[in-house]
Amino acid sequence: MRTSHARLAPLVAAVTTLAAAVVTPLLAGPAAAAQGCQVDYRPNVWPGGFTATVRVAPGDTAVNGWTVSWTYPGDQRITGAWSAVVSQSGATVTARNAAWNGSVPAGGATEFGVQGAVGSAAPAPTGFTLNGVPCNGAPPGPTTAPPSPSGSPTISPSPTSTTSPSPTISPSPTGPPPAGCAGAVLCDGFENQSGPTPSGDWTVVHPDCAGTGAAAVDTATAHRGGRSVRIDGGGGYCNHVFVRANRDLSGVGTVRYGRLWVRHTTALPADHVTFLAMTDAADGNRDLRMGGQNGALQWNRASDDATLPEQSPAGVALSVPLPTGRWSCVEFMVDGSTGQLRTWLDGAAVAGLTADGVPTHDVDGQWYGRTWRPQLTDLKIGWESYGGAADTLWFDDVALGATRIGC
Repeated sequence: MRTSHARLAPLVAAVTTLAAAVVTPLLAGPAAAAQGCQVDYRPNVWPGGFTATVRVAPGDTAVNGWTVSWTYPGDQRITGAWSAVVSQSGATVTARNAAWNGSVPAGGATEFGVQGAVGSAAPAPTGFTLNGVPCNGAPPGPTTAPPSPSGSPTISPSPTSTTSPSPTISPSPTGPPPAGCAGAVLCDGFENQSGPTPSGDWTVVHPDCAGTGAAAVDTATAHRGGRSVRIDGGGGYCNHVFVRANRDLSGVGTVRYGRLWVRHTTALPADHVTFLAMTDAADGNRDLRMGGQNGALQWNRASDDATLPEQSPAGVALSVPLPTGRWSCVEFMVDGSTGQLRTWLDGAAVAGLTADGVPTHDVDGQWYGRTWRPQLTDLKIGWESYGGAADTLWFDDVALGATRIGC
């Protein structure tokens, strides 16, 4: 019988949120830059480190290629990034678009993320510019983009060392997500379900033992269309319930991208729960599991109970909660040839749910305690609780393919 348990007591991460400045339209600016541009910097800070999501909105003028810069008044030091090429020289940070997100229409926006180390203080950054033009209501400044720093070492887009003095960080190699489910081996919105219980392309399964957990086709709540799968997940080990895809997934290949829309009612608990599982033929047919612990999303390996991120305060702070009361888009990528894993929530990469092949303390150090080369063979969505936590969940628009599918 599979054994699983909550690894640690609930942890509380120290999180500080710094507000970005309110947008005020610029009165003038060069043709190459936007009027009314906004750079919204949303950090998550804990003792010794931070991540930040940076939203770039050009305002009234579209941009085709962007460079964003800002200045840290504290001792923040960038160590990783995603969806942009980021460098730091002293207190000045420069971020340039990736190959696939440089075009932003007027009135539109794009996002990228950074991760870093911090010493005693992490005050809000200042001096935001877009293509050399001050944003967030600042007076006009330089009319050219800041020069690219030279001679800076290149590091991985995911968190690595925290000691590099002036890193240049490459964007995620996955590229832009295509629209819809083009090319996906599995793409199901459950609209062909005609009965009260999932059937046809899906089978209801109860791993290890059956209890009060139940799966049903729901016609009252859906992300799109008129149907979804509802999971009534009970607390306690024997209440496991999943719906397993019957589709032949062998055509997905070594690199597997997944996308699902999920809605749930109860915040992720302190103890360990799972809502997605995939059998790993290279790990004794034990499951690779996605769920939550200590109130945040996590990956868990059933064979050794390793978690991603590590369940330390700093590790948990690198993940995010799964919002309740609304539909959320969860994406993931598992590369069996390199043993790497990436995760997105509502299109934004989650630093703590990234295993980049290089062990990093608080993130994937425990994950790479042994060689991991998964061979995933199925897909199951549902609920497992290893304590007393219960939840009601809905799943819709589930897809699996060899390239990123998108939300």
